[in-house]
Amino acid sequence: MSNDTSVYLGQHAPEPPRDRLLRKISEDMALPTLGAAVSKVVEITSSGEDSVSKLAHFVLADVSLTQKILRLSNTIHYRTMAGVPVTTISRAIFLLGFNMVKTSALAMLLVDCFKDKSQAQSVRKELMHALCASIVGREMAQRGRYQDAEEAAVAALFKNIGRLLVASFDHVLFGRIEAMLASGHADAGNAANLLMGCSYDRLGDLALQEWKIPESIIQSLGPLPMGEQKKATHRNDWLKQVASFSDEVAGLVLTTASDKLSARCKPLLLKFGKVLELDQSKLEELLSRVVQETRQLAESMDIALPSDGQSGDELAEDQGVPSEFLLKTYDSEQMQQAERYASGKPHNARDLLLAGVQDVTQMLASDQIKLNDMILLVLETLYSSMGFRFATACLRELQTSRYVARVSVGELYAERQRGFAFPIKSEQDVFHLAMSNNVDLMISDAAVPKIQKLLPAWHHQLLPDTRSFIVLPLVIQKKSLGFFYADRAVAAVEGVPPDETALIKTLKSQLLAAMMRS
Repeated sequence: MSNDTSVYLGQHAPEPPRDRLLRKISEDMALPTLGAAVSKVVEITSSGEDSVSKLAHFVLADVSLTQKILRLSNTIHYRTMAGVPVTTISRAIFLLGFNMVKTSALAMLLVDCFKDKSQAQSVRKELMHALCASIVGREMAQRGRYQDAEEAAVAALFKNIGRLLVASFDHVLFGRIEAMLASGHADAGNAANLLMGCSYDRLGDLALQEWKIPESIIQSLGPLPMGEQKKATHRNDWLKQVASFSDEVAGLVLTTASDKLSARCKPLLLKFGKVLELDQSKLEELLSRVVQETRQLAESMDIALPSDGQSGDELAEDQGVPSEFLLKTYDSEQMQQAERYASGKPHNARDLLLAGVQDVTQMLASDQIKLNDMILLVLETLYSSMGFRFATACLRELQTSRYVARVSVGELYAERQRGFAFPIKSEQDVFHLAMSNNVDLMISDAAVPKIQKLLPAWHHQLLPDTRSFIVLPLVIQKKSLGFFYADRAVAAVEGVPPDETALIKTLKSQLLAAMMRS
């Protein structure tokens, strides 16, 4: 045998397209992180009473995600509903609703992972399809009779993940599959199988398993039988039906003019109407909300819809509200990034505090008010408005005769919250003195010897680098319920002027009013 032949036989066979894609996907460091984030949000959904607080903490931990959620909250549609700017995630959750913020956060995480891929046009199209489908899924989840129906929105978000992955990681292959589809010689499954070695659905399954997405969601992404669907007898079957319905609706919403959308969706009524309890009027109502929310979500993430032609003002005119009477869209991102003092306190602290007072006022007027949500809103307002690094609400715990941190935000909030506790028994320290005298303390420089002597040993150990802080006692009818605490690692030589002090006291008074009602 010649050397040439030996060399030829020793060559590796070409890597199959599917294996090449999976290798590229596994090498992208951002995607496993996406999987972990999705799993965390799904866990938050079923975590019980603290789910709002946990979702707020999850969003606040990501600066980019925080800015996008605030921008969505301050679009024209929601501003005309709320009337005041939204500057906190707590308020955004109260205004938009827990499930909408959750779904939007997942969609934004997905966009952040894929929007910078080189083949922007195809990737953008698939991203918008996923975002739109997730909104349909969330709408259907609200109608669902199964426990944890909110997973339908997550399943819908990932229904086209196979297509999105191919468009992102092998645009040439994606173009060949699309060309075969356009020729009419094969359907999506056959075209992908012929050119890639597996269907889009199978590729998506393999990727989601690698990212450790919950199995219930992966199973819901499988294909359905042809024709009219049968009533689901199990939750997983219902999830699969909703994911497929959402996927098909999204495809039509993004390719059809508004005046023809209802007519083009009629075949979906024949296929899904009975099993998903939809008729023509319910479908049209659903489509109207989906189109509007898709546009709002796309705007908040700076993604142009394929058929974008209207500005926000034009959209408002269509809704019968002259644009000159609308509040202008509030640039929350610009306000959050205002100039700061050396301490980290924003120069526009007064404006941020005022917005927080307005947020709390609206929450107080609501019948859906929950005390824990109110505490988180006030705490987050103080934290972001004043530029603190850590803030906590500490409440009296009668069973253990201690004051214990209940809700916290900021750097290392979970670790610091665990250590933030001390006995109710009165001591000569700054916390007991503030509560026993019902005096708000705003310390600009904690390095002063007199202040150092008033800080208890546990505080020196837990927060040894504190240089400025506030203590706001919560006292009702001379009974101490706890206090707010917030600090910085830098002295605040600029101090707290009277107008800011008044707004801080107003925030505290509003919370005390809510406590008296509860």
